[in-house]
Amino acid sequence: MSLIPVIAIDGPGGSGKGTISREVARILGWHLLDSGALYRVVALQVRQESIDLADEAAIAALAQSLDVRFDTAAGEERIWLQDVDVTAEIRSEACGVAASRVAVLGAVRAALTERQRRFQQLPGLVADGRDMGSVIFPDAGLKIFLTASVDERAGRRYKQLNEKGISVSLRTLRRDMADRDKRDSERPVAPLRACSDAKVFDTTGLSIEKVVSTVLDWASDTWPGQAAD
Repeated sequence: MSLIPVIAIDGPGGSGKGTISREVARILGWHLLDSGALYRVVALQVRQESIDLADEAAIAALAQSLDVRFDTAAGEERIWLQDVDVTAEIRSEACGVAASRVAVLGAVRAALTERQRRFQQLPGLVADGRDMGSVIFPDAGLKIFLTASVDERAGRRYKQLNEKGISVSLRTLRRDMADRDKRDSERPVAPLRACSDAKVFDTTGLSIEKVVSTVLDWASDTWPGQAAD
């Protein structure tokens, strides 16, 4: 186990890992890594520069030199690409779909691996993604794999987007989510899967508060006295 505590939270899209990770990190006062945001930023710049999504070498080079900055100083995560706030733009469904296609490219994942590992700093890190426990932080003290039914996950995303004023079809969301699950789980590099030492947690029908409470209990058991809320 690493000397710097790491909670690795993996899972498919819509499983709640982003919301749970942010809340757990806030309560513990730990750093947060939103790995999906990195891939979305890469995808956004790929689209802006009209790079072919099949051009692995070009995308990997872009990822290597990515001018991205995460700012949480104001208590709210803001993401800057070349000094432009892209926080809202990268959360679009189109950007998410492009990010999923970019994420299957081995050279791109390799380019972003060390950048992600640099987020591991005291007093601790909550890392949210799809390969946090299996690849990026294999020695994480607590590994969690969040999941939920496709219908539940699509419903959550539908509500989330509607609250932001984004109109989208629930049927399309469900189809895209199922396609992304298949693509992520079958990719040859760092496929989406639960580690053998991860706690698999089905969040279907559970409130955010219940899931957060459970994760905090597990953290307290893993690091007695160090991860108390």
